[in-house]
Amino acid sequence: MAEKRNIFLVGPMGAGKSTIGRQLARQLHLEFYDTDAEIERRTGADIAWVFELEGEEGFRAREEKVIEELTELSGIVLATGGGSILSKESRNRLSARGIVVYLQTTIDKQVARTQRDKRRPLIAEADNPREVLENLAEERNPLYEEIADVTVHTDDQGAKVVVDEIIEKIGL
Repeated sequence: MAEKRNIFLVGPMGAGKSTIGRQLARQLHLEFYDTDAEIERRTGADIAWVFELEGEEGFRAREEKVIEELTELSGIVLATGGGSILSKESRNRLSARGIVVYLQTTIDKQVARTQRDKRRPLIAEADNPREVLENLAEERNPLYEEIADVTVHTDDQGAKVVVDEIIEKIGL
């Protein structure tokens, strides 16, 4: 890999962006960043608290700023938040500044992977998390597809298999 390329992981919550991103970065000897972790580091508070205090709009503004800054780096793997693609500016930056990998998963897997995670403000207090995830998928899946260079299904595969598939599909 002569030139340091960026790889940006997009997809819904529970698709495995952080787990897969960490392993992918390690295998390719790139720096790993996670937009949620970066927001938490900068604010000194967890995502749920930022959401509670600033609302989704405030959180999304922070997320857009983090994506703007991190996509200017070179040689990184970035795991984005599930809703980061709602911002046209963020979609444009991700598309222009790296290879976008859409980690696709089913609603069933999302429910299974997120049911005990209280750090996900959009579903933590929901009466029907499945319905929330279905509504988010309807809104967001076309946006993931719009900017994806590569799509990888994560449902029934371990992180290592997904990482290998990403590397093969992007030709590294």
